[in-house]
Amino acid sequence: MNIGIDARWIFPEISGIGSYTRELIKHLAQIDTSNSYVLFFDNPLLRDRTISETKLSESKNFSFKMLPFGVFSIKNQLYLPGILDDSNLDIYHSTNYMIPIFAFPRNNEHSRTKCIVTIHDVIPMIFPHHAPKSKKSRLFPVYKFLMREIGRRASVIITDSQASKSDVIKHLQIPVNSHKKVRTIYCGVSPQFKPLLQSVKPQQTPGRHDTRKRIILYVGRSDPYKNLSTLVMAFFSATKVCPFPIELMIAGPPDTRYPEAAILTSKLGIENTVRWTGYLSDEQLVQTYQNADLLVHPSKYEGFGLQVAEAMACGIPVISSNAGSLPEVTGNAAVLLDPEDVNGFTDKIHEILTDPATIASMSEKGITQAAKFTWLNTARETLSIYKETARE
Repeated sequence: MNIGIDARWIFPEISGIGSYTRELIKHLAQIDTSNSYVLFFDNPLLRDRTISETKLSESKNFSFKMLPFGVFSIKNQLYLPGILDDSNLDIYHSTNYMIPIFAFPRNNEHSRTKCIVTIHDVIPMIFPHHAPKSKKSRLFPVYKFLMREIGRRASVIITDSQASKSDVIKHLQIPVNSHKKVRTIYCGVSPQFKPLLQSVKPQQTPGRHDTRKRIILYVGRSDPYKNLSTLVMAFFSATKVCPFPIELMIAGPPDTRYPEAAILTSKLGIENTVRWTGYLSDEQLVQTYQNADLLVHPSKYEGFGLQVAEAMACGIPVISSNAGSLPEVTGNAAVLLDPEDVNGFTDKIHEILTDPATIASMSEKGITQAAKFTWLNTARETLSIYKETARE
């Protein structure tokens, strides 16, 4: 079986989708030596970095093809179909929503190459009122058209959660007789996300003389659906009731399109207790989780919620919204709240940080829950879908 994987979703600053793509490739190489793989890149530096990070130089059944255009280029639609034909592929897997739609006929008829696409979420279709903030808002009708065409042309659509699967079926208008082609494969958590040794992490029992600063962590972007305003308001209120100093650390790439949380921070006069880290490498992110006392994630939607799973793997208590996939990912290991419940977030921040027994219990439950998500399992289930689809 000849399998092509579009690795152009690995960008210089690794995102959740980039992590998914890299880890899938890495673990497919570990479990499959019989099938042939072609990885498509458009940047030789990212190709070389990926080969190094995944040790693909040791895998003789992997080859690489450079494309002179990116996934969002019109050339991707015009020229990639011919390249796929010339590559003699049985399977083409795009690890995010964009595919060359003209390479694959509707309803998968008379197609030598079968298309598998991972759709992590359909957030622009769930929250279209946020689109005007984006520079690409004028392209939203094109996005909507493409997504529904992808739904018609892909042989299999992989989603990261049951919640995401339901939304893909709804918003891509997948017919009832085609629901079976939408499959769920959970993402994984890399082994480096693990607890810091207790002998290394500072400990102090909450009390009148407790001066150790507690770090409340948020990891992710600042798009409106991430709901950072609720987080900032809850943190501000928590500073009034916690018997020790607390700091809010917002870890993620800056985005000048969405300054609302920063403006609110300034209005509340808490600039000195809110720290924006910018983009963090994997190594920096592991250390950030390990040094935090609590992860708060009030997002209005997640297709999976990788940061929540990573935080749990590091033994950090998690307060999350109850939206999208987050109840699936957290199980019984996190506190779940309505994303708009500012008072609820404030109360739980105070309650957890002042109760060592609750911290210990949530830490233990989180580690157990996060262990259910492995990239090895993601790769195994994906390979099974490759084989099943190629036989059809």
